[in-house]
Formats: sequence, C-alpha cells, structure tokens
Amino acid sequence: MRMRVIVTGAASGIGLATAKRFAAAGARVLMADRDAAVRERAAEVPEAVASVGDLEQPETPARIVAAAVEALGGLDVLVSNAGVNLKAALAEFTVEEWDRVQAVNTRATWALGVAALPHLRESGGSIVATTSVAGHNPTPMCGAYSVSKAAQIMLVRQMALEWGPLGVRANCVSPGSVPTSMSPERYQTEEGLALARSRNPLGRLGTPEDIAEAIFYLASPAAAFITGAEIVVDGGMQVTLAQRGAAGLTRS
Repeated sequence: MRMRVIVTGAASGIGLATAKRFAAAGARVLMADRDAAVRERAAEVPEAVASVGDLEQPETPARIVAAAVEALGGLDVLVSNAGVNLKAALAEFTVEEWDRVQAVNTRATWALGVAALPHLRESGGSIVATTSVAGHNPTPMCGAYSVSKAAQIMLVRQMALEWGPLGVRANCVSPGSVPTSMSPERYQTEEGLALARSRNPLGRLGTPEDIAEAIFYLASPAAAFITGAEIVVDGGMQVTLAQRGAAGLTRS
C-alpha cells in the first residue's frame, strides 16, 4: 500500500526535500506551509496536494490533518518539520516573539500528533519530527529556538512512550549545519561557510536531502522497531564539540 504522508514546512529546504523523497518512493504527500508558494512546489511533486496555514494558530494543525485524511484517504506518516527561529538575546525577546517560537516549533508538533493519532493508530503509522542539535547545545542569539528544540525532543520521547502501545512510533532527526532559509547569516559568506565546514569531521555542510533521507528511513518499515529515538545528522559536529570540551578540561 502506498504511504500517505503529511510534511509541514514543505515549501522549501528540508521539508521540500522530504516531500520529494517520499514521492519518489511512491507515497502520496500533503505538503503544508504558511507560505502560499507551497502550492507551486506541490505542483512539481507527483500527486502531491498543498495546504496553506500558519502553525502558530491553534486551529491549523487539526485542519491540516483533516485535509490530508480527506485528500489521501487516510494517514501513515506525519512529518512535523515546520519551524521558526527569531534571533535575539534572551533578555531582548518580547513575550509575543518567545511564544511564537514555542508555538510553531513545539506546540504544533504536539497538536499535529494529537490530531493525527486516531488515523496513525488505524494504519500503524509513525511520527517524525525535525528537531535540531541546538536542542542539546546553547546557541548564541537563538535561545528561544534552542529551548523549543530541547522541548520538542522530549515531546517525541513522550509520544513514543504513550503512543507506542497503540502501535504508533515517534522519532526525530536533528540536523547540524544545513544551509536553508533559516540558516545563520554567517552562511552567506565564504568565510562563514568555511568555518561551519571546519566544525565537523566530514568537512562539509549537510544538505536538505541528507536530512530527508534520515526522515524517510525512520518512517519506513525498515525502522519498524525504532521509536523514541533521535538521529543526529550533523557530519560529526557533536563529536567535535565534545572533543573541544574535553580538551578544555585537560590539565596543562
């Protein structure tokens, strides 16, 4: 049976690559995004349909799931990929800015999951969230984002605990340095790109397709015994950070 898949944040970057990866495997995909350009992107993906909506709005997740079930005839996979990063020092955030980051990155994953649960339970499906290595590492000027991603990782583990007995798996993929529209401004310069490449043992930046492949794997039958897991796709950046931390503790 062909997989029936929701991908949020699908107008560009990791979301678009993920939608294309599932479609290449014969899946039918609903591509959701707050950017109306998702309609044009969906027209480029075989048999994909589009849904436009802002996940900051509490009613949007349930509407996206309902649209997918109607258009696809059910649901096998939910990819909660949409995210937002508003950059400021902790003391400079407004309440509205802080709440938007938490709503889109964390609350929406929960709300999408709750809305999708009855359908995923019926199909024996799964949830995959795009999290981030920032959920493990404080990141300058990205405090709200880092906090939201740490919470999202724990949310996925909680889903796995509570929904595993219902036959629904939940996992996440944490990208490292992957240039997208959400990337730091330093990625716009060759010096910044060189610095980012130097921070992992593989010496290159990730691509949206690298992340899409990990998401596809976790949603596939090949990962049928994996739940509550996080795959870090960062070229070994976490290893480099750990090495630098250990070097700082070495006595001279």
